[in-house]
Amino acid sequence: MRNHKESALAHHLTQINISRLLAPLEDPKIAEFVAQLEPSNALADKAPGFVWRLKSESGNATDIAYNDDSFMIVNLSVWESIGALRDFAYKSNHATVFRDRPKWFEKMDKPSYYLWWIPVGHIPAVAEGRERLEHYQKHGATPYSFWFSQHFPQPADEGVCA
Repeated sequence: MRNHKESALAHHLTQINISRLLAPLEDPKIAEFVAQLEPSNALADKAPGFVWRLKSESGNATDIAYNDDSFMIVNLSVWESIGALRDFAYKSNHATVFRDRPKWFEKMDKPSYYLWWIPVGHIPAVAEGRERLEHYQKHGATPYSFWFSQHFPQPADEGVCA
């Protein structure tokens, strides 16, 4: 995790989103997305409130399995606050990548992105994110997993995060 300012906050915000590619990463149809990975990741790494992101030795997470579907890719990151993540996602150059998702990814039938609180210092695993996504898909927004439009405050105790 990146060093961050000491604060009174006991929790950080985690986001996960999964996407199913329209073609393999090596396919020219996906080249524009692949070309934006490094700049988008560098933008996140320097964004105010950024803490950590899932990545392999390649510097991104496109080669980290979400499940047994090789076309499914995962993005998992940790932020100091909802506001910090919202600013990065919707008010930075990342918004262009977000807007262009239909060019490279299938439309999902179920929610494929959500948020949850973790104790400061915790590194979320893909399996943890997958379990929380399944919870979100079944139950909608709860303190266990939610979205910007219906978010929950940081938990008073760590029992909700575990």
